Amino acid sequence: MSDNDRVKGTFSFISLGCPKNLVDSERMLGLLAQDGYSLVPDSGQADLVIVNTCGFIDSARQESLGVIREMIDRKKAGKIKGVVVAGCLAERERDKLLEEVPEVDQIIGVFGREEIARVAERILGEIQEQRTLFRPAAVRAMDDTARLRITPRHMAYLKVSEGCDRLCTFCAIPYMRGKHVTKPIEEVVKEARELAADGVRELNLVAQDMTYYGVDLYGRPRLGDLIRALEEVEGIDWVRVLYNYPQHFTDELVSAIRDSAKVVPYLDMPIQHISDRMLKQMNRRHTKAETVEIIERLRAEIPGLVLRTTFIVGFPGETEADFEELRDFVRLTRFERLGVFPYSYEADTPSAKLPGHLDGDVKLARRDAIMAEQQPIAFAFNHSLVGRELDVLIDRLDGEQKGRWLGRTYADAPDIDGVVSVRGKGLRPGDLVKCEITEALGYDLTARTIGVPVRGGRPSRSGKGRPASLNSLPIIS
Repeated sequence: MSDNDRVKGTFSFISLGCPKNLVDSERMLGLLAQDGYSLVPDSGQADLVIVNTCGFIDSARQESLGVIREMIDRKKAGKIKGVVVAGCLAERERDKLLEEVPEVDQIIGVFGREEIARVAERILGEIQEQRTLFRPAAVRAMDDTARLRITPRHMAYLKVSEGCDRLCTFCAIPYMRGKHVTKPIEEVVKEARELAADGVRELNLVAQDMTYYGVDLYGRPRLGDLIRALEEVEGIDWVRVLYNYPQHFTDELVSAIRDSAKVVPYLDMPIQHISDRMLKQMNRRHTKAETVEIIERLRAEIPGLVLRTTFIVGFPGETEADFEELRDFVRLTRFERLGVFPYSYEADTPSAKLPGHLDGDVKLARRDAIMAEQQPIAFAFNHSLVGRELDVLIDRLDGEQKGRWLGRTYADAPDIDGVVSVRGKGLRPGDLVKCEITEALGYDLTARTIGVPVRGGRPSRSGKGRPASLNSLPIIS
C-alpha cells in the first residue's frame, strides 16, 4: 500500500435537521473520504465523530446538545479521540457553545464545512489551534458536487440556493445561513447529472425560499427555467419541488410545473397562518386573499396537484378569533398534506419582543385541534386513491411484513409523508412499478403490483406527462 492509499483515520458522522443540512453533511463526508479518511458506522469504533447540528428551534437545539453530550461521554470513556460540532447550532451559538460543552474539540460554522478535512487532521494530529472556525456567509452558492450520499441510492436532495432574504419574525435562518444566494442553472444541472450517473431517479429540490430562485443572480425569478433545464437530464424520473414560499408563482413557473414530464404534481408551500393580522405580525408579506388566490390557481392549472403546507399556532398575540379563522381555513381548503407546530420562543428573533406570548398548554391544545381537523381530510384523500393505478417508487424492504416492500407515490415526499406497503415479486430499491392501491390505513396505503418494475429509463406516464399517479448508512438524521 502506498502512502497515498493509507487511511488517515476513521470517523463517524451524525447528521441532524433538515434536508438542506443533509446536503452539507454529504459534502463534508465526501471531502473527508477524498482526503483519505474512512467512514465507519459505529461511533464507538471511530477516531473522530462529527455532529452536524440543527439550531432552528429549541427542541432541535436540545436534540443536538443531547447527541453532542453523548459523544463527549464516549470521548471521556476513551472510545473516540475527538468530537467536532458543525452546522446551524454551531453558527447560531458560536463561542457560547464552547462554554456549554467545553469538551468539544472543534466548532465549525455553516460556511466552514469545506475545511472539515483540515480540522480532522489537526485533531487527530494533536495540533493545538483555535477551536472555532467560522467563515463569512457565502456570496455565491457553494459547490455541492462530489458528495458521499447517505440517502438511498435512487433518491437525493439537490440544494438550488443558500440563505434567505425573508425576515419572518419567528425565524433565525437568515442569521445562520445568510442572504439568499442562487446557484446558477448550469451548476444545478451539472449536479443533477452527477446524481443521475450515481443512480438517482428522484430529485428533491430544496432551498430556504424556492420560488425566489434566480432573483438575486438574474434579476427575476427563474425557477421555471431551472425546471425546464432539469427536464433534459437523462436518468431522472421524478423531480419534487420543496419549500415554496407563497410568492413568485409566476405564469411561467406554473406552466413549467404543469407541462413537465418529470416534475411530480406535489408542492410544499409553508403558509404559517391565514389571519391577516398574524401574517403581518410574522412579516410574511402575503395576505389571506393572495394566499387563497394562489391555491385556487395552482389547483386549477396543475392536474392531480397534492399540496402540503405547515402552520404555526400560538404565535404571540394570536387570539381565539385568529385561531378559529385558521381552523376554518384548514377545514375548507382541504390540504392533502399538512403539518402544524406550536410557536417556539426564540430569544434572538424579533417575535420574542412581541407582546401577548401564550402559555405552552394553549399552544399545544391549538396544535392538537388543527391536527384533529386535518386528520379526516388526510384520511379521506388516501381513501380516494383506493382502486387507482399509480406508479410507486420502491424505497426498501418492509421490516415488519415478510414479502412486502415500502415505497411512495408521487403524493409522498421522503421522510415527511406516508408510505405504500407493496406486495410483489422481484422488486428492489429504486424500482418504479405500477400498482393498484388496495387499502388505506390512516396516513399509509397498501398496494399490489400490476406492472413490471422499471429499472432505469422512463416510468409509465398518463396524460400530459403526469404520473398515473449508495444504500443508507447508519447515520442519524
